[in-house]
Amino acid sequence: MVVVTKQKGESEDKLIARFKKMVMDSGILQEARDRQRHKTDAEKRKDQKKVRAASIKLEKKRNR
Repeated sequence: MVVVTKQKGESEDKLIARFKKMVMDSGILQEARDRQRHKTDAEKRKDQKKVRAASIKLEKKRNR
């Protein structure tokens, strides 16, 4: 759960921006999206395979 309290002299816009950042960093929205639809084991493996492939590709790019 994300709790944000207004700091002295802070505008509402800054407060909302700080709240949004904390929510994004905590992963709450991503978890909610993941729970909206049940994924089969095959879909989960496929997603993990994509993540691994992307990280390998990024690592190769960094080592050049």
